[in-house]
Amino acid sequence: MNNTVVVYKSKYGSTKKYAEWIAEELGSDIIENKSIKVDSLSKYDTIIYGGGLYAGGINGVSLITDNFNQFQDKKLIIFTCGLADTDSEENIKGIHNIIDKVFTKEMKEKVKFFHLRGGMDYSKLTIVHKLMMGMLKKAVSKKSPEELKEEDREMLETYGKKVDFTDKNSIKPLIDYIRE
Repeated sequence: MNNTVVVYKSKYGSTKKYAEWIAEELGSDIIENKSIKVDSLSKYDTIIYGGGLYAGGINGVSLITDNFNQFQDKKLIIFTCGLADTDSEENIKGIHNIIDKVFTKEMKEKVKFFHLRGGMDYSKLTIVHKLMMGMLKKAVSKKSPEELKEEDREMLETYGKKVDFTDKNSIKPLIDYIRE
């Protein structure tokens, strides 16, 4: 898979971890988004882009969307990384809503998407993200026990701690797709 590149943008490390696992598994090049020149991607047949999910967007994915016309002849894969449980249909629906806002119909027909679960270390969050998580905790805390979803309980139990849901086995569908 030497004609494949994994490009990623990671704020807290989970996306980077997945990018490294994918590149290692495929024996491909790996480049951090901030170090890339769009023209340098022209030599690759397959471009895998990974970015974290933040406030309704995918971190750094404008590299792909803004330059989509240059990638028409490429196999394009996007993987998202976020705290939300990817086994939940409701969460996947939310991720697809984000994708619908960022990608045109034409882009979605060309790109294959994968969703991976990340982690969070509250001590490393920016002040904005700490405030957002605090507001979320406050909102979830107001729910009655019957209203709480499993994910809500999980968030309340782990609030302020380091949590890591990354799982190397979760890249298998992406790897299988690349190899087919």
